[in-house]
Amino acid sequence: MLLDFHRLGGLKWVLVGIGLFVAAFLLLPILFTVALSFGSSQWLVFPPPSWTLRWYEELFADSRWIDSTLTSLQCAVLVTILSVSLGLLASFGLVRGSFPGREAIRAMFLMPMIMPVIVVAVALYAFFLRLGLGGTLFGFVLAHTVIALPLAITSICNALERFDKSIEDAAVLCGANPWEAKLRITLPAIREGLFGAAVFAFLTSWDEVVIAIFMASPTLQTLPVHIWGTLRQDLTPVVAAASTLLLLFTLALMLVAAWFRGRTK
Repeated sequence: MLLDFHRLGGLKWVLVGIGLFVAAFLLLPILFTVALSFGSSQWLVFPPPSWTLRWYEELFADSRWIDSTLTSLQCAVLVTILSVSLGLLASFGLVRGSFPGREAIRAMFLMPMIMPVIVVAVALYAFFLRLGLGGTLFGFVLAHTVIALPLAITSICNALERFDKSIEDAAVLCGANPWEAKLRITLPAIREGLFGAAVFAFLTSWDEVVIAIFMASPTLQTLPVHIWGTLRQDLTPVVAAASTLLLLFTLALMLVAAWFRGRTK
């Protein structure tokens, strides 16, 4: 039974207050991190005694931070391309295909998304170590694709299931071959699902830390791994500056996704 907020009266404001409290509980730690990145103290002290941009200057002057950021960006882009490509092919088979065990295969594709990430990390580390892929960019891309692919498949499958296949069939009847109909009719129609798959795959790789810790080497680290390692060694506000930039980039990407979705609608 749905709640009618117009009849709840005072209870409506209680629910609104609870929602605002939960939002503040989730967002305040992030705002504290942003404030700490501008503090003048060499330790993570809140409230900051004064304000400075020193930690951002040190961040951009340190080649290790730049290298780890570029590694994260390169890995995330490759994971996005690979996840969307494989996810598109798998989604067509799962949505359009008719074969025994289809639902079981679909469930297997989703297993990395529901399994504890530490279990996936240990399994990938042991497997890639035997293949000699530990500490390599190729190993990073494959490992992140394992956990990004289920999200891509989910997004694309949902878009394909909402698409009316009779439109594609009509294009074929009008003279287009099946591949041309898919490229010119189906793919533009499910572009929102493809874009969502790309965003989820990129953010999954960009923010992932557990698997990346297992796959990292002294010479190849992603940005979240470098942040984690710096936190274990020294509580410098440079970490807060790096975390703030990481947060701003993620927020900007989500705003672009929201804008694209609104424009599509």
